[in-house]
Amino acid sequence: MTQLQDAKTVNVNGVDIAHRFDGPEDGPVLLVANSLMANGSMWDWNIPAFTDRYRVLRYDKRGHGKSGVAPGLYSIAQLADDAASLLDALKIKKAHFMGLSIGGMIGQQLGARYPERILSLSLCNTASEMPPRSLWEDRFQTARTKGLVGLVDGTIARWFTTPFIERAPQDIEKVRQMILATNVDGYIGCGSAVRDMAQSTMLLKIKAPTLVLSGRHDPACTVDQGIVLNRLIDGSQMVIIEDAAHLSNIEQPARFNQAVREFIDSVDDRL
Repeated sequence: MTQLQDAKTVNVNGVDIAHRFDGPEDGPVLLVANSLMANGSMWDWNIPAFTDRYRVLRYDKRGHGKSGVAPGLYSIAQLADDAASLLDALKIKKAHFMGLSIGGMIGQQLGARYPERILSLSLCNTASEMPPRSLWEDRFQTARTKGLVGLVDGTIARWFTTPFIERAPQDIEKVRQMILATNVDGYIGCGSAVRDMAQSTMLLKIKAPTLVLSGRHDPACTVDQGIVLNRLIDGSQMVIIEDAAHLSNIEQPARFNQAVREFIDSVDDRL
């Protein structure tokens, strides 16, 4: 599976957003947001660890997966507005949130700008700023001329450690197909949002209980960038997953699931 299976769509801010629920209908909602060049299937390694208690809501952000591709460049604020509007459309007042990479960047915006909607934030393998611009321009040019096939090998090398790439060929192939299935315009639209992001000061506004999770060997969103989030988000906790790079949820799912689940449970038990 390289796409979110059995997804439904709802029109949000002029774009059809694909989404899917797993777990008990009366459970607290856990909204999860994907990385760049990914869709809701990237959480297949994680969903079973949450669905005994939580109603997990996966969705494909605009430009990705089975969701629509709006023309032009996007912003993280716009993507966060999409997430909040998705909750509105599905009549969900509040949710726990878990996001990885650009998903975590969206979560920062939600925590700062929609505090009444967010029960907790799990910000995984993410950052509040992503320089330099030139790096993104090079990637966009490759995408325009070669498609995502021109980016896939370098992306996998950043997303996973070499030992994992060697020992888990089936997992790597699934991720490869997920990347290749991404729309080029959607990638550039969302990648531009990451390129233009500057939201460190916004972190000071976040009051929801927050977990910051980083992979020890993540070259894309480093431990140091995670430490910035941890220091600027009042009362946040930080977990570093050893032997993992950027997609720590796939490389070390047991450790990832345990860390996030224990955190969300600790918050939910107090509600």
